[in-house]
Amino acid sequence: MSKQENNKNHQWRFFRSGGFDQVLIENVDDLRHLGELDQKLWSVLACPTSGLEFDTRTLQLLDSDGDGSIRAPEVIAAADWLCAVLKTPEVLFRAGDGLPLEAIADEHPEGARLLATARKVLAYMDKPEADSIEVADFAEPSRLFAPGHANGDGIVPAEFAANEAQAALIGLIIEHFGAAEDRSGQPGVDLDKVSVFFAAVQDAVAWHDQAAASPDTVLPLGEGTADAAAVFDAVRAKIEDFFTRCRLAAFDGRAADALNPADEAYAELSPQALATDAEGVAALPLAQVRADRALPLADGLNPAWQARIVALRDTVVKPILGERSELSHAEWQDIAARFDAYRAWLAARPATPVAALDAGQLRELLAGTAQAELTALIERDLAAETAAAQVDALERLVRYKRDFVTLLRNFVTLSDFYGAGDKAIFQAGTLYLDQRSCELCLRVPDLARHAALAPLSGTYLVYCECVRQGEAPMNIVAAMTGGDADEMMVPGRNGVFYDRQGRDWHASVVQVVEAPISVRQAFWSPYKRIARMIGDQIQKFAASRDKAVEDKAAARVADAGAKAEAPAPAAAPAFDIAKFAGIFAAIGLALGALGTALAAVVTGFLSLPAWQMPLVVVGIMLLISGPSMLLAWLKLRQRNLGPLLDANGWAVNTRARINIPFGGALTGVAKLPAGASRTMADPYAEKETPWGTWLFLLAVVITALVLWRQGVYDSFFSQPEAEAPVAEESAAEPAPEAPAAPPAEGE
Repeated sequence: MSKQENNKNHQWRFFRSGGFDQVLIENVDDLRHLGELDQKLWSVLACPTSGLEFDTRTLQLLDSDGDGSIRAPEVIAAADWLCAVLKTPEVLFRAGDGLPLEAIADEHPEGARLLATARKVLAYMDKPEADSIEVADFAEPSRLFAPGHANGDGIVPAEFAANEAQAALIGLIIEHFGAAEDRSGQPGVDLDKVSVFFAAVQDAVAWHDQAAASPDTVLPLGEGTADAAAVFDAVRAKIEDFFTRCRLAAFDGRAADALNPADEAYAELSPQALATDAEGVAALPLAQVRADRALPLADGLNPAWQARIVALRDTVVKPILGERSELSHAEWQDIAARFDAYRAWLAARPATPVAALDAGQLRELLAGTAQAELTALIERDLAAETAAAQVDALERLVRYKRDFVTLLRNFVTLSDFYGAGDKAIFQAGTLYLDQRSCELCLRVPDLARHAALAPLSGTYLVYCECVRQGEAPMNIVAAMTGGDADEMMVPGRNGVFYDRQGRDWHASVVQVVEAPISVRQAFWSPYKRIARMIGDQIQKFAASRDKAVEDKAAARVADAGAKAEAPAPAAAPAFDIAKFAGIFAAIGLALGALGTALAAVVTGFLSLPAWQMPLVVVGIMLLISGPSMLLAWLKLRQRNLGPLLDANGWAVNTRARINIPFGGALTGVAKLPAGASRTMADPYAEKETPWGTWLFLLAVVITALVLWRQGVYDSFFSQPEAEAPVAEESAAEPAPEAPAAPPAEGE
């Protein structure tokens, strides 16, 4: 039967949250058919094994290829394995840490081995009668893997050695090449360390054999050669100086006087309190310089060097040449050649710590069977890998029982994130900053990479560096999804971050990515921007005027002397008002135009019925704030969790939206508790001043005067006067008939 047919046979259930459909993983049937679910319906396809609020060991066990990432095939393989080795996989959906032994499928070959291993582990933990096994039972590997028993890791501690000699050899290897930790927790050695050790022993023995092949040349004094070489090196340069002086004297007899100390040198030394270690004395030649003279070894020596020359005679000259009272240049060259060969052999010493060991001990290690026996011991330990692998498999099963369903709710679905219960495994804790709490906080391993991709989420982000005494610093990013951010989130602001263990960290803002937070903030943002712009302009104007005043004052002080000495200036011409008539007229026209416009607006507003006036005010405010609110509303609907997780190495497979209601739930703002009381008596409240009232009244009076000058009030006061003549006209309408009398008089 194909996957599609199986998928049709299983009835999947989905729920909608975050703007997309998510599958419900709520029973064993869902788990058995997980591999049949179309991966296009999975919320996540991959997640990292670090930086999560999830058991790291469980993630490592899930990461079958060890690449540091959990992928969908690995999750499906784990689900299939669990359904195969568990008799009742329903235990995976039950709370609790323990795995009942009766839930293991003993009829399955691997399940039977796991059950036997579980009983053995419980016996090691002194709980042979227990009916369940927990993760804590694997916390002490030393109790599960005794150092005196094979455990399959290929590392053998000294306790596993067959005899004392083998234990001593293991200790010798650890001393010089370090230890590998055995599963028991004890230091041990593996095949690599054994191979490196015996290769170093071989090199050291070959080096010692070079000296044994030419003992008279390489080791002229046998075991005492090293001490004798130190005595020889202490006087070598001074003796070479003496013989060179004597050879120069033989070359030219005139040089002898110049090569011996001059009288002035002794004259300089004579006032001093001399001692054999005085610098001036040590600088003199070893002995009196004469042509081809031999070096005296007892008498006639420079007092500063006499003790060292005597030591050379007893330690070097006498054992090689026999008893001597003086040393010729040829004999000195013979001794120097012997020590040059020793120095060359010493320089060829292998760069390995075992070269310092006794040559006889090293030859004994190579001649015997120590290497073969230790290798056989390690191979015997490796042969027990099956038992150790069963313990690892049992630990995997117990950890999966505790953690696997939790992983599914943060991988196949994001129900933990969108639910009201547990937090998601990527939520690192809660950040408290500026009277709000941010629940959507993620660890950020790479700040630069995250900050480059995360803005695609459309969310207001605050990056913080968190420090805590005794802990390594960490970076987090917090999503601000409630309140507003006016002059709030700037680098340097401090808050407190609580991790999932409840530990508090000092959080300092290091970077901010701005985006809309709420529609309410968008409504007021145009007015705040205008107010901020006006304030900035006022500050700039005040600063410029202040600077201009300072510059003028400085210029006047600087020019005071020059103006005093300069001749009196010509009388200033009289003020001609005609020149400024145009300017005054222009100012008057501008003020009149402004007044007319204001009067027209006010007249139109006052002419409206009372019920229309609030509608006009609301319409004006919507005209100003509407575009900003609409843009913010559209952006808030597009907020997406995916880029925040993708920047941390996740592979989010859907548009996990953070809509306005859900965003409000992720960020809490400060509010008084229900039923709390509050007194408004503030002893430090700012005192009210009448200046605001007076300024308001002054503005009202000026506005009224402007409206009066524009004739706005004429319609209110002249109406009764206009009606009176009409009434009089109406009453006197018969009067025009009187002019008909003159024709009668003419008659």
